[in-house]
Amino acid sequence: MQNVPVVKNAIVAVSRDCFPLTLSVTRRDAVVSSCHSKGIDVINIQKVIENERDTLEVLKELKDIGVNALTIFLGNFGPEGPETMLAQRFEGPVMFAAASEEDTSVLSSDRGDAYCGMLSASYNLKLRKTRVYIPEYPVGSADDVADMIRDFQDVARVIIGIKGLKIISYGPRPQDFLACNAPIQPLFDLGVEIMENSELDLFEAYNNHKGDPRISNLAREYEVELKGKTTYSDLSAKLAQYELTLMDLMEANKGACNYVVFANKCWPAFQTQFHFVPCYINGRFASRGIPIACETDIYGALSEYILVCATGLAPTLLDINNTIPLDMYEKFIKGQYDYTNKELFMGFHCGNTPVCYVKEPVMSYQLIMNRLIEEGKEPYVSRGCLNGRLKANPVTLFRLQSSSDCKLKSYMTHGEILDVDPCSFGGIGIIGVKEMNRFYRHVLLEKQFPHHSAVGFTHAGKTLYDAMKLLGISDVSYNQPKWERYPGENPFTRD
Repeated sequence: MQNVPVVKNAIVAVSRDCFPLTLSVTRRDAVVSSCHSKGIDVINIQKVIENERDTLEVLKELKDIGVNALTIFLGNFGPEGPETMLAQRFEGPVMFAAASEEDTSVLSSDRGDAYCGMLSASYNLKLRKTRVYIPEYPVGSADDVADMIRDFQDVARVIIGIKGLKIISYGPRPQDFLACNAPIQPLFDLGVEIMENSELDLFEAYNNHKGDPRISNLAREYEVELKGKTTYSDLSAKLAQYELTLMDLMEANKGACNYVVFANKCWPAFQTQFHFVPCYINGRFASRGIPIACETDIYGALSEYILVCATGLAPTLLDINNTIPLDMYEKFIKGQYDYTNKELFMGFHCGNTPVCYVKEPVMSYQLIMNRLIEEGKEPYVSRGCLNGRLKANPVTLFRLQSSSDCKLKSYMTHGEILDVDPCSFGGIGIIGVKEMNRFYRHVLLEKQFPHHSAVGFTHAGKTLYDAMKLLGISDVSYNQPKWERYPGENPFTRD
C-alpha cells in the first residue's frame, strides 16, 4: 500500500530522582524485548528522562534519527514536568504508558508507583494543553505495554497521515449534493491542505496526455485485472489516459505534503466531455491507498484516507442507499443471519469499489447516467464503472465531517456485507449493522451526516475511536446497543 506513512516509533523511559533509575531501565528493556518478540518495531532510546536537560537532549536525538511517534514509558513514578514537556514539544503523536509491579518481592524496596505517576502526568498534560494517546488501561506488564504500542502505532499512522495530507479536488460540489458540501476551515485546523481546481483544469491535463506512450501498457493491465470481463475493449485507452493524468497531477501538485487524495466531480458534464465515467479508475487508485471520492466529496476523501491509515487496506465510498424488500428478507436472509429487516440496508455506488472486493466484477455502464444523459440508448458516455456484488466481508462504516458551523463530528460502526445477491445494479451489497434503524435515526439523521459513508473492509472501530479522541474530536457516535438510549431518543417508543 503506497501513500501511507511509515510509523517510526521510539520508547523513552522516565524516572523520578527519588526512585531507582535502574527500575525504569530494566522495565523499558523488557518492553522492548517483548515488542521484538511480537514483531513490533520500536526504537529503544537509551537516555532516561529525569530532568529538563534530559528532555532537550532526547528531543534532539529523536529528531536526528527521524522518529515520528513516541511512547513515553513510566518505569517508576516519573518526573511529571520533564516527561510532559517532552510530549508537548515532540512533533508527532505520543502515547503514555506505565509499568505495573511485577511480583511481591519488588514491594519491599523496588516499588515503582507508576500507577500513581500516571495520575500526575495526566494532570500536567492538561496544564500544558497537550493531547496524548492513553490506552484504556495504561498500566501493565512488559507484554501488556508491547500490545499497547502495537495499538498505538495504528492510531499514530492516522495522525501522521492527516498531518501530511493534501486533498486535491476538481470541480465545484454539485448543487443537488449539498449534503457532501462542507466548510474547509476544519481541514486546515486538522493540518490538512486543500487544493480546489476547476473541471477545466482536469480536462486540459487529460487532453495533454493524448498519445502518452504509457497508455498501451496500462490498458493491457486492465485486461489482466478484469480477466477479460469487460464489455468495452475500446474504452481501455481512454481510461488509461485518465489514470495517467491523475498520477501525474498527484506528483506535480503534492508540494510540501507527503500524501495525496482526490475529491473529483464525476457527473454529469464529465460524461459528455470525457466520454466515460471515472468509477473504475477511482477504485484502482483506492486499491493503492489513494482514495478518489465521488461527487467532490472532500470529507469523504478524508474519511477514506483515515481508513487506509487505520487498516492498511483499500477503502471504498458507498451511499447508505436503500432498504431491503420484505420478500428478499423473508426468502434469503431471515433465519440465515441474525438481523431484523430494519438492521439491513444496501450500500451502493456506481462502480468505484476496488476489484478485490467485488464478486465477479464486470466493466459496464452506469444505468442512471445512461438513462439521464443517453435516454436509455446504447451506452457510450456512461461506460466505465465496475459492476458487481460486493464480497461478503466484515466492514466498518466511518465518516469524519464538518457541520455548517465548522464543528467536526464523526461516526463509526461495525457491520458485515452479507453473502446474499442484492439483485440490483452498480457496485452494491447488503450490509447488516446491529441496531441500524436506531443508528440511522439518532446519528445519521439527527446529526445531519451525508449519505456517503467511507467503508473499510475490516473492523477498525477501536483504532478510529482512539484516533478521533487524539485529534480532539469530541462528537463521536456509534451504534448504541439495544439497552442504551441515544440522547433525544423517545423512551416511550421502546416499551
